[in-house]
Amino acid sequence: MLNFRELEESISRLDSVDAVRIVGDGEKVAEVHVLAASSKPPKQVVRDVQSLAMARYGANIDRRVISVVQLAADALRNRTLERPALVSIREEPEGNRTTILVTLAWQNGDHVGRAGGPSAASARLRLVGEAALDALDNIFVNPPPLALDSIGTAAVGLRTVVIAVVVGVGGGSEELAVGSALSHGDEGEASVRAVLDALNRRMPALLEGG
Repeated sequence: MLNFRELEESISRLDSVDAVRIVGDGEKVAEVHVLAASSKPPKQVVRDVQSLAMARYGANIDRRVISVVQLAADALRNRTLERPALVSIREEPEGNRTTILVTLAWQNGDHVGRAGGPSAASARLRLVGEAALDALDNIFVNPPPLALDSIGTAAVGLRTVVIAVVVGVGGGSEELAVGSALSHGDEGEASVRAVLDALNRRMPALLEGG
């Protein structure tokens, strides 16, 4: 069965693609919406998407279901800054404890979040996730209280996926949000992307301060 989220991740790494969303109809790809840079003709972007899907997943996507939107360079740059992006993950060990620093870029600045705890491999994913939330707390004005409920890895076929569960309070009730990201050899980076994915739909509310 074709994994649409995994296909989205792969397409988004094409150098001509800035964002992608796939709409499925059962196991069939019904729609592919692509936001692309203006440096490549739309027809070539469509061919790139088709070629990747066929070569990597054996999926034959009809070109007619692929829509491409291209923005001018300035508009595209402003759009990419609407959501925080990972810049770096740094670790500062001290004896049997360590501090994880996660830097996120947003608008014109970098924002650093920190989390400290035991320097144990089993604790690293949680510390990275908590540092990512701390960085988000430093970005937004009066954000709602958020905490990392749980984070871990799961094997999907031959691939490793990091799954993060973020808990918050809204309207007097507890809210849970789940995000995931493929690990490409660095589970720390995938942890940050999973946390951001969990909060993706809450970004507009965070921008407004709650």
